[in-house]
Amino acid sequence: MLARKLVLSTFLAIGLAAPSFAASCGNNSSGFEAWKQEFAKEAARAGVSKRGLSALAQTSYSQGTINADRNQKSFKYSYEKFCQVRGCNTIVAQGKKRKAKNPSFYASLEKTYGVPAGVLIAIHGMETGFGRFMGDSIVLNATATLTYDCRRPDFFRPHLIGALAMIDRGMMSPNAIGAKHGELGHTQFLPGNAYTYGRDGNGDGRVDLNNMADALASTANYLRNKGWKPGQSYQPGSHNYNVLKQWNAASVYQKSLAVMGAQIDG
Repeated sequence: MLARKLVLSTFLAIGLAAPSFAASCGNNSSGFEAWKQEFAKEAARAGVSKRGLSALAQTSYSQGTINADRNQKSFKYSYEKFCQVRGCNTIVAQGKKRKAKNPSFYASLEKTYGVPAGVLIAIHGMETGFGRFMGDSIVLNATATLTYDCRRPDFFRPHLIGALAMIDRGMMSPNAIGAKHGELGHTQFLPGNAYTYGRDGNGDGRVDLNNMADALASTANYLRNKGWKPGQSYQPGSHNYNVLKQWNAASVYQKSLAVMGAQIDG
């Protein structure tokens, strides 16, 4: 895993350190095929090899991803409206049952990473309804489309490189299914983060974010690496509350995780 993390760090450093070589962007599908040829050169310079480049060549522009990216209304809601729409009360009720059913699993995650059960369960419920819906889009199509799109290509570029790196190494299928923005698994990791922070939570020797144990271990590892301080508060005004922003920058999302987490742990 350490070697894989170092490889990705090199990919990201190259991709971000050489903007003059970045492929051009576009606001509709008309330039996507030409862009893929440009980006293939950029990806090759970043270390992506034949398998990943072949997968890139087969990607299709995803209008559904663009539509979803332009229509993220819930993050503009008040906290009360956001929780009503996203079902916070249901997540808390189900989350308490999940924690009570398998307390040793969540305790082991907190012992290893320092992140309490309530936070991890709240994220799991918020992201996929505890794994009931993990997406219906091809991850690579979504990630490539958003890297090509002019709205925020610099944000998605390392995630596309990460996805191609995972395909190179057999860690992800070119046809892997995820959410509209390319997020993977039970807690919806973007590919670059999945590659960097993924952990084997069930001890089978591989990282599979469609496996709940792996996904929650990876989520805890991500938060710990972003600065989570074990044993400290994660309520508004605290250091750990600010770390939650690393998971999702929307203030209503942060607050919902803090409130739900406390209720589940309480």
